[in-house]
Amino acid sequence: MISAVDWIIHHSLEIAGALGGLGYVFFSIRRNILLWPIGFLTAGLYIIVFLNSKLYATMLLQVYYLGISVYGWYYWKYGDKSNQGDAKHIMVKRIPINIILICILSTVCIEFPIYWILKNFTDSPYPVLDSITATFSIIATWMLARKYIENWIIWIVSDSISLGLYFYMKLYATTGLFLAYVILAFIGYFEWKKELSVKN
Repeated sequence: MISAVDWIIHHSLEIAGALGGLGYVFFSIRRNILLWPIGFLTAGLYIIVFLNSKLYATMLLQVYYLGISVYGWYYWKYGDKSNQGDAKHIMVKRIPINIILICILSTVCIEFPIYWILKNFTDSPYPVLDSITATFSIIATWMLARKYIENWIIWIVSDSISLGLYFYMKLYATTGLFLAYVILAFIGYFEWKKELSVKN
């Protein structure tokens, strides 16, 4: 029987990634720019964890997180110069209807190729769930970077699916992380809604 110490040692990268993930969501809720470097480090750890678990789409998602973390940090630090002409603090906002339509189309265009590749060219045990959660996470992270409040709704759905998948895969530290993610996504939505209400 494996001891608790042996389990911790064997799953040290997963545990470190889970702790980093909690920090990432904490700073997301607080709308603190530190979420992006923490997210970058967490993604690096989870590339290894998900590669070892054969969750290839979710592993590649972590590569995306590396890039979006750089983008999110830059956008939150320097603001949207396209309309203002200078850097500004990015406020929480609702997603415009035209962007919703683009996100829906992007979801379809991203999810099906990922599923097809996983199904036909990898030994991924759950290509449907792996591709769905990866796609939702891609869209939600971009929405987070733009400070659209609806990112939390996408996270609630995606993290709930992931929670069941990781539990079944016996990634228990990650299961605990995603249980926390679901709860924190609800908290994040209502915290961001407060800023939105003040703004309006």
